[in-house]
Amino acid sequence: MTVRMAVAGCQGRMGRLLIEEVRRFEDLSLAAGFDLLGVGELIGGGVVVSDPREMAEVLRSSKAQVLIDFTAPAATVENVRVAAAEGVNLVVGTTGLSDLQRREIAKAIDGRVAAVISPNYSVGVNLFWRLIGVAAKSLDGYDIEVIEAHHRKKMDAPSGTAAEAVRVLARATGKGEAVYGREGQGLRGDEIGVHAVRAGDIVGDHTVLFAGPGERLEIKHQAHSRQAFATGAVRAARWVASAPHGVYSMADVLGRR
Repeated sequence: MTVRMAVAGCQGRMGRLLIEEVRRFEDLSLAAGFDLLGVGELIGGGVVVSDPREMAEVLRSSKAQVLIDFTAPAATVENVRVAAAEGVNLVVGTTGLSDLQRREIAKAIDGRVAAVISPNYSVGVNLFWRLIGVAAKSLDGYDIEVIEAHHRKKMDAPSGTAAEAVRVLARATGKGEAVYGREGQGLRGDEIGVHAVRAGDIVGDHTVLFAGPGERLEIKHQAHSRQAFATGAVRAARWVASAPHGVYSMADVLGRR
């Protein structure tokens, strides 16, 4: 059975990659695309760019089954509300969401649809999170630093991937404090250090450094292109199309939970 996909932010870099990825598979089809730019323009297969303000009507008429959203926090919250009300399952990859926005999204989804929500859809990053958790439990007492680097236009810092890494490390070690950058004088405490680099066109680098007496271990993931995120997101969209109602992570998609 063909799964009908809709893409929010379809004119952006990730949106275009997502559309290309959907078209690679015979069991997937593009049902709709939404963006404030290029409304009415053809994006292939007879589908045109629709105004997000008309999302409810377009989702209904196109019979979309899954909406993939990699947009901006405020837009994502509204898109999730609309899609969930229409019974359309979701894949959300937007980062920089506040705690309030996460609660609003969870409330909109509750009992209505299935949704995969993740700060990173790369298969490698999801393994990276597992590896740093194992390492943190094994390297008791080691200092931990999280270093991430992205392109100069990225709005949120630290990245969603780095923030999730901090949560994984905190659970594994019991370290409750994260220090974001350092300056001035003072000794390092029992903390997780977090550092963000914004430069050029870096797609996404994440390193966790464990340093102890006479040695250090670094676990690193580097994204060479956004294709890794698009591939994982479409994999999640295919999975969520037939999932029971609820909120899931990429770990569920990969069968690791």
